[in-house]
Amino acid sequence: MNNQLDRPESDLKKRQLIKAALCSLCFLQFPHAFAVSGQAAITKIIPSSGQSIPVIGMGTWQTFNVGNNKSLREKRCEVLKTFFKYGGGMIDSSPMYGSSEAVIGHCLEHLGFPAENFSATKVWSSSVNEGIEQFNNSLQLWQIDRFDLLQVHNLVAWEEYLPFLEQLKAEGKIKYIGMTTSHGRRHTDLEKILQNETIDFVQLTYNVIDREAESRLLPLAKERGVAVIVNRPFRGGQLFNRVKNAQLPNFAKDIGCNNWAQFFLKFIVSHPAVTCAIPATSSVDHMAENMGARLGPLPDNNIRLKMIDYMETL
Repeated sequence: MNNQLDRPESDLKKRQLIKAALCSLCFLQFPHAFAVSGQAAITKIIPSSGQSIPVIGMGTWQTFNVGNNKSLREKRCEVLKTFFKYGGGMIDSSPMYGSSEAVIGHCLEHLGFPAENFSATKVWSSSVNEGIEQFNNSLQLWQIDRFDLLQVHNLVAWEEYLPFLEQLKAEGKIKYIGMTTSHGRRHTDLEKILQNETIDFVQLTYNVIDREAESRLLPLAKERGVAVIVNRPFRGGQLFNRVKNAQLPNFAKDIGCNNWAQFFLKFIVSHPAVTCAIPATSSVDHMAENMGARLGPLPDNNIRLKMIDYMETL
C-alpha cells in the first residue's frame, strides 16, 4: 500500500518551491485576513488537536464543477479570493463533485496557495484500492502535498477505509480523519461510529429547519471530542425561498445579522458542538455575505429559540 501512496520526490520539491515563492505574497493579496477588525472573528477549536479554525468554511458541490471553461474558472478564482480576503479557512470537496477539485487546484495556484487554506476532501468508493487512487489524484488536482482532513464520503465502506485513513495520518499525509453524511441519512450508523471509533471530524446536515442532529449526534460529538462540519446550511437554497417575502426580525440586529445568509449561518455555528459550516456559492457577493457570519456576537439560547419560532411562522 505504501508504494501506491508515494509521490515522486521531485514533484514534492517542485510544489514546495512554488508554494514558498508564492506564499510570501499572501499578506499583500489578502489584507483583510490579516488585519485586526473592529469586530471579533469567530473561531472554534478542533477538540482532538486544539487547532482553531474559522467557523465559516466553503463547500464546492455543484458550484465549482465548471470544467475547463476559462471564464467560469476565473469567476471561481474571484469567489475563492473573496473567501480568503474575509478570513476563510476550510474548503471542502470530494471526488464525486465532478471537476470541482481540479478547479480548486487551479484557483489555489492562481491565488498563490494561501497559507490559510484548510484542505478537506473525501474518498468515495466501495473499493479501498480505488479510494487510494482517488486520494493520490486529489493531491495532484489540488496541487498540494497533504490534506488537512480526509473524510469517508457518506460512510461508504467506512469500516474498510478507517485503517487506510489511520495509516495516512500516521505517515503525515493527512492531519485529521472524518466521516460524512448528509440529508439526515444514516444517523444511526454515524452515532455508532461516534460511540465506538476514534475520529477527528464528522460532517452532517444541520440548519434552522433540519434539527434532528440536535437530539443525539451533536451532544455525542461534543461529549466524544469530535469536531462537527455542517453541510447544507441553506437546505440547498430552500431556506432563501422560504424567506423571500419576509423581513429579517428586529432581534437579528442584536447578533449582527445584515442578511438572511448570516441569520442562517449564525444559528448553526452558535450550537456549542458545531465547529464549522460550509455554505457553497458561485457568487462573490454571496460569499461576502456568508463570511459576515464569522463576525460579531452569536445568538444565545433565547435568541436561538426566537430564530426557530420566527422561521416556523413563515
